[in-house]
Amino acid sequence: MKPPSQLPSSTRNGTTPDLVTVVVFLLAPFFFGLGGYVAVVAWGLAVIHLLMTLLTRFPLGLVKLIPFPIHGAVELVVGVVLVLAMPRMLGAGPGSPARTFFVGAGVAILVVWLLTRYRESPSISAEASSGRS
Repeated sequence: MKPPSQLPSSTRNGTTPDLVTVVVFLLAPFFFGLGGYVAVVAWGLAVIHLLMTLLTRFPLGLVKLIPFPIHGAVELVVGVVLVLAMPRMLGAGPGSPARTFFVGAGVAILVVWLLTRYRESPSISAEASSGRS
């Protein structure tokens, strides 16, 4: 068994953390009591992540324009920004629901990033088994 940091990208494709991320960003305003522009930011991130997922060259991608390593680079940047900058940009104070959500979401995205081999192209067999080419 390979250590978690050595997992191939194909293990990620079956678990669909990208779609889970979209749903979490969509529902966060309701569960965390986020309102106003903070809710709009969460919903905007959901839309952007859905578009990235649908446009990425991996089994979940419908159009397959974005190379998988670029998708990974974007996730790394988003994860870091969510943890280090987003609470400050939104004016979210310590202990606020917005800070808790965005830092938690950033940490989760960074964990997925660490567990995924973005330099490896997703396997053709994974795409074939999903009915896409």
